[in-house]
This record gives sequence, structure tokens and C-alpha cells, in this order.
Amino acid sequence: MMKGANVAVPASAVRVELGWQSGPGVPDADASALLLAGTKVRSDDDFVFYNQAAHPSGAVRYEGKQQGPTVVDALSVNLVQVESDIEKIVLAASADGGTFGQFHGLYIRIVDAANGAEVARFDSTGATTETAFVLGELYRRQGAWKFRAVGQGYDTGLAGLATDFGISVDDAPAAPTPPPAPQFAPPPAPPAPQFAPPAQPYAPPAPPAHQPYAPPPPPHAPAGQPQFAPPPPGQPYAPPPQAQPQFAPPPPPSAPQPTGAPVNLAKLSLTKESPSVSLTKHGATGGAMRVNLNWTSMAASGGLFGKLRGKNIDLDLCCFYELSNGAIGSVRALDRRFGALYEPPFIHLDQDDRTGASVTGENLSINLDHTQAFRRILVFASIYDGATDFRNVHATVTLYPVNSAPIEMTLDGCTDNSRDAVLAVLDNVNGELVVRREGAFVRPPAGQPGGGVIEIARLYNWDFGFQAGRGK
Repeated sequence: MMKGANVAVPASAVRVELGWQSGPGVPDADASALLLAGTKVRSDDDFVFYNQAAHPSGAVRYEGKQQGPTVVDALSVNLVQVESDIEKIVLAASADGGTFGQFHGLYIRIVDAANGAEVARFDSTGATTETAFVLGELYRRQGAWKFRAVGQGYDTGLAGLATDFGISVDDAPAAPTPPPAPQFAPPPAPPAPQFAPPAQPYAPPAPPAHQPYAPPPPPHAPAGQPQFAPPPPGQPYAPPPQAQPQFAPPPPPSAPQPTGAPVNLAKLSLTKESPSVSLTKHGATGGAMRVNLNWTSMAASGGLFGKLRGKNIDLDLCCFYELSNGAIGSVRALDRRFGALYEPPFIHLDQDDRTGASVTGENLSINLDHTQAFRRILVFASIYDGATDFRNVHATVTLYPVNSAPIEMTLDGCTDNSRDAVLAVLDNVNGELVVRREGAFVRPPAGQPGGGVIEIARLYNWDFGFQAGRGK
């Protein structure tokens, strides 16, 4: 499609794909959607992105990223579920750590969710210093949905783009910890003056004698309140003491007030240089934190996704846990142990994605309402089928705490025949749950082709009798 062109969208549900070519010096990017009633959002809830992954209506969801030679970040839109007062869904991209002038092959694609058929594609070119783009929009026209290629750039990033559409954004860095107070602190400042009525009762000037003021009696005064009768003839009216006016600044003109806290655009990546973070200090103090594993496999030739060439791989997300009461165990599909979220071990595996076909990958949920029940958790991945080792696999692990920014870490760079990899370790340190990126590939012991998981247990001192599963 050319910029400004539009096309009908006959599908009832679509997948929106933001894609670009990966490579040295290419930053990351994130897809987002803004649901507009007119030219603005109705509230901050009408913004769907990595930190607010689902619209309250369920119509729009952020699906996450798939790595590879072409990186794809995706949204799903169920057009049937979009509320009637939403006229347009703006589809945007924001650069993370660079500008769109550094991208190659940037595009947006609309795909029929039912059959995978491409409905529309717009290739965006000519970017320079832009850090955010409105690439396209889904909009209603005479009861039907259409897609328009837009290609409008912003130099103010995701925060500027979102603000333009009415989102209240909290994008400020965290305030530094204040230094300790000096031993001899100056006396506190006097309190600010408060508005107060004058010492003497207020009385309005007396009206002219020939026009005495006589207010009409109130129609129905509430029980228990004084009845105000007109004064006798010839005497000016003076209000009783309790009717003194209160001196206060007039209220400002009425205006729409933002609801709730501003939207937080921050996100965190754990790297070799900065490998750990306290979840507690990060704001993750409760709720079910989702740990997502998404992966792609590179074919030996052609540079295409292995899964697109029929070479699906089965990569399992697993964990060992040790509770504060000394209980140890595993949550692992191969062992048929899927855990439980609301009783020990307070960890649950949602599914066993055997093909990598699930858009959302595999997910562990950790109930942070029971942080004190955890001593440590080790999150790892194992190749069960479809690939010989991790050399041709690129995985992304993302932690999604409730009411806190997501935490990302990538797993690649394997140079041996490892079929198991330790992703992260979560430790309870004096009541704070600290997550540390590992990114360690583990080879099985000599003579034990399937013993990589046993080796992980040995290396990380999980001292229990572990028996590797034989099948799914």
C-alpha cells in the first residue's frame, strides 16, 4: 500500500504485525494501539501496549515479540468486540534505544486471524530522527472496518505520541533517594497561612430606610434548622452569626479530571552488564506475575524461521522451587507437574506448547501475594523436540509483574550442544524478591544425553532425587 491508501477489512478479528529486520546497531521497537472516540481516547484504559497488555473490553491485546532475522511485535484486534463509541484504532510503533532512521524494512501488516491471509501491508520508508510512528489505523466507515496506511512520525517518542491522543503519561525517571537528614536540622518552616474569616462578624450595609429588606421565608426548612423570619419594620436586616460567609478562593472552572495514576511507559531489560533487579523495589509487591517464554528457531539455510519451514521446535518452560518451609520441587510439563497458583508452590504453568505455534508462548505464573513463602526459584528452558541444541534458537523471557513495568531478558549465543538453559534465578533476600538474569547454557553430563536438567539441579544445589521424564 501507498501512504494514505485504504482498504476494506472483511475479517471479524485480525492480527496486527509490526516487523523489521534485525541486525547490528538496530534498536528495538514496540507496537501499541490507541482506541479513539473522535480524536482522543476516552481514558487511559484506551491505550494498549507492553505495560497495559489488554483493553478492558477484551477487543485489543498486546501479544508480544518474536525474535529472528525479522523481528515481529504483534497485537490482536477482535473487531466484533470493539465498543460502539470507538471510531478508530490507531496503530503505532515506538523505538527503544534509537531512532527509526536506524531501522531497515519497517512494515505493518494486517492478517486475518481466522486463516492467516494478509489483508493489508504498508512498508514505511524514509525515516530519520523519528522515535515514534503512527503506521496505520483501523477505522469504521458505514458500519464496516477499513485500514488506512498513515506513516506519521514523531520526534517525542511514545510519550509524546500518547499525550497527543489524550493519554496522561508518567514517563519521568525515578527520583533519587534523598540524603540522610543532618544531625542538627533547622527548625521547620512555619505553616502556610490559612484562609480564615475575620474576627468580627460580617454585616452588610443597611439598606435605605424607605426600602427595608425583607427576605421571603424559606419554603421548607429542614427539621432542626432555624426558621428565618423577616425583621420588624424599620429595622435593617442582619444575618445571624452562623450565616457568616467563609472566605475561600472560588473553585476553578469545571474540567475533565484524569482517572487513576498516569500510564507508566518504563520497561527494564536485564543484561550481562546489569543482570539483576529487586522485584519488590520495582513495585512488584503482589498479584500473579507472568513469566513468558517466546522463541524462534533458525533454519540451517535460507535464514528463515524454522517454524515457518515446518521445523517446529518444542521448547519447555520449567522451574525448580524451594519454599521457606524447606519444601522443594519442580513445575515442569515433562513431569506432568503444572503446579498451583493459590496453594503451595504458588507457581503455575499454563500450557505445554509443543510446536511454538502459540502466539503467547508458554507462561509460568508466580503468586507474589505469597512472596514470603519463597526461598528461591530457578527458571529454565529445555529443548524437548525439533532442534538439536540452542545454537539455532533465539528466546526472549519477559516478566510481567502486576502494576509494574515488564522485565525482559534474551537468550542466545549458544556455541555448544546444550539442550537446556538457565534463564533466571529469583531469590528472597531479606524479604525482597530479587530476580537475576543467568542466560547459562548447560550441557548434559558425559554418557547422559538427556541429563541436562539433572546437571542444572547439581550446579544450582537443588538436592533432591530427580528423575528425567521419558515422554509427554
